[in-house]
Amino acid sequence: MQENATELSGLFISAFISSTVAPGGSEAILAYMVATAHYPLAQLLIVATVGNTLGAMTTWGLGLYAAKKFPPATLLPERRQQALALIRNRGIWTLFFSWLPIIGDALCFAAGWLKLPWLPACLVILTGKLARYAVIALLFA
Repeated sequence: MQENATELSGLFISAFISSTVAPGGSEAILAYMVATAHYPLAQLLIVATVGNTLGAMTTWGLGLYAAKKFPPATLLPERRQQALALIRNRGIWTLFFSWLPIIGDALCFAAGWLKLPWLPACLVILTGKLARYAVIALLFA
């Protein structure tokens, strides 16, 4: 029982870290855990998706905090300015692609910076991340 909680916690932490500005390998961990078939697929998807979504919303919160303190044009590197412009032009649905490496973090940060509504942003992010993890899980099931 303790080992199960530790393994699932490891997946959650990896998914959370993977969705912040730090690199991580939650996809590889999920693929391994799916392939070993020690846990129900739905349980693994929920743990990975919730962890990854919470990490993305942490990045969203950092963007919101930054918007209160600093003007975006003066502080953001070019790739984050591009993400800000993309979200400004395309709207909240761009957050579906928050699972993409590098740009996904920038999209979440930009959404917070633009003060997009928390709940709709969270739901779109969650949907994109669930879709990505579901594809990975199905490939390794």
